[in-house]
Amino acid sequence: MLTLYTAATPNGHKVSIALEELGLPYELHVLDLSAGEQKRPDFLAINPNGRIPAIVDHDADDFAVFESGAILVYLAEKTGRLMPHDTKGRSRVLQWLMFQMGGIGPMMGQANVFYRYFPEKIQPAIDRYQAEGRRLFEVLDDHLAHHEWLAGDYSIADIANWAWVRTHRWSGISIDGLPHLRRWRDAIRARPAVQRGIERPPSKLDLSDDSDTDEQAQAFSEQARSMIVTGRTTPPKEA
Repeated sequence: MLTLYTAATPNGHKVSIALEELGLPYELHVLDLSAGEQKRPDFLAINPNGRIPAIVDHDADDFAVFESGAILVYLAEKTGRLMPHDTKGRSRVLQWLMFQMGGIGPMMGQANVFYRYFPEKIQPAIDRYQAEGRRLFEVLDDHLAHHEWLAGDYSIADIANWAWVRTHRWSGISIDGLPHLRRWRDAIRARPAVQRGIERPPSKLDLSDDSDTDEQAQAFSEQARSMIVTGRTTPPKEA
């Protein structure tokens, strides 16, 4: 049995999707980020960085793992699934996982901060992070033009990147003109385990392309800006 400490963020959903895909039993522990539960001593004992997600593997002497990418690798190695066993195949998966951890996540996270949450509009920062996010989407699209999945078979690399790409509207990054990325995104979204994973826990916002979230997003943004101004919390970013 595993315990997943999480919240409704792309990094949190990366792990809940993987757990659902692998069929591993787990207990869901949702942290209230706005209340600072991720900074409490009991959670800091699990993740000293005070961020979600984190897991505790109770079948391995309560072994704790933090950082979403490290959790995905741990679960894949624990089960022998969602990552190849050969050196080259494993490397390909890790390369695209690191692509998300070092590129997609941080760039979209900063786009979110300046586009949605920051009290003032700093347009050069918004333009910089949205442009880099779009460039990284184009890298994915070019690769997916010749590959069904990112690294051989469907893997933790696909899960990690998809959990962020699906929120592109929230970051203000268009995927127009990227047909291969759209094909890949839709194929993953159709997987039953993925649909279960993004409901563990459900987001307060509907981030799908076919929904009109403008009014809801504006209300959520105003609340988030208020939190930044008062210092009650910090905006979500790469965990």
